[in-house]
Amino acid sequence: MSRIDVHQHLLPPAYTRWLRSRGIHAPGGRELPQWSPEHAIAVMDAHAIGTGVLSLSTPGTWLRDGAEAAAMARQINEIGAELVKDRPDRFGYFATVPLPDLDAAVHAATHALDELAADGVVLLANTDGVYLGHPDHDPLLAELDRRSAVVFVHPSDLPAPPVPGLPPFAADFLLDTTRAATNLVLHGVPRRFPNLKIILSHAGGFLPYAAHRITAALVAETGRGYEDILEDLRGFWFDTALSGSPSALPSLLAFAHPDRVLFGTDWPFAPEPTVAHFTGEYDRYPGLDAAGHRAVDRNNALALFPRLS
Repeated sequence: MSRIDVHQHLLPPAYTRWLRSRGIHAPGGRELPQWSPEHAIAVMDAHAIGTGVLSLSTPGTWLRDGAEAAAMARQINEIGAELVKDRPDRFGYFATVPLPDLDAAVHAATHALDELAADGVVLLANTDGVYLGHPDHDPLLAELDRRSAVVFVHPSDLPAPPVPGLPPFAADFLLDTTRAATNLVLHGVPRRFPNLKIILSHAGGFLPYAAHRITAALVAETGRGYEDILEDLRGFWFDTALSGSPSALPSLLAFAHPDRVLFGTDWPFAPEPTVAHFTGEYDRYPGLDAAGHRAVDRNNALALFPRLS
């Protein structure tokens, strides 16, 4: 029961009812799954997960009504705070903010971090086609930087039509995360807000595999040094959700700093058989020794969530 799962979602009934009432039944191409704290604990027990850090997945709360988005975000954050209050050993949570309403997002983040004891904030890679790292986001990022906040970046639908027969979660989500990471570095966010601890979902999308190609493009775009840009890209944290495969892990571990790889499952959008498959592949991966597995399973996460120690 030692693992800390940094990529686990919550779907309170009030939230799923709200989504369905607005015609959203399969965000990202996945049907809205059933969720409860009891079910979450049962799944965690089955996979030696001590604590799940919960977050809202796409579409978050922004459905183009600012007042509704802010109200739903507050409700979700209060639910997360109560879960942690009741079971601080089993749950953490990333607070939801209603971007693109910047003032409301700053208010939600500061309220959740300062008064609801959130473990961090979840931000979608893009909202209405505007990618994380856009200069308009600077006031929010500055507030989070002042609090040395953990920022969990989760993908959303691309601002483009999906490919017929290819659900967005299968490939588009990986590109969405890669775009957000690249945009953050393009706009100098890791240098300008050095106290942020940014986690990229799903092993960073395509970033580890394409990092040198992306770096070459950003050198040409910005005139900055190759090694500086590459180090900014390596400076993110990365979770293993849906990425514990014998092809994804070597790329991730060859690229990321060893102390910045974190365990993740993506449950319940990743159903239990999928969690079992990728966790099993990760457990059997020969490129990590026992100390390496302990680091990914738990020790690396304790640097971000010291209360769990």
